[in-house]
Amino acid sequence: MRVDPELREAAESVLQEGETLSSLIETSVREAIERRRTRGEFIARGLASRDEAKRTGVYFTAKTVHAELGKMLSKASKRMRG
Repeated sequence: MRVDPELREAAESVLQEGETLSSLIETSVREAIERRRTRGEFIARGLASRDEAKRTGVYFTAKTVHAELGKMLSKASKRMRG
């Protein structure tokens, strides 16, 4: 793979012990692919939710959503601590 010499130098400067440039690139590409897939799925869910809200006329305020998320976070935090 051809890359700008400065980019190669920067990548090599952050390699961890025992890590190769190839393994860094492979890991980076895999993570980028996963982020893009996740982002695509997130957008698809958002669009489906929007369409469902339009179809049903049922909408929720940001305040209601934030309150529900806060409850979920509180419950998860309690589970992790106890």
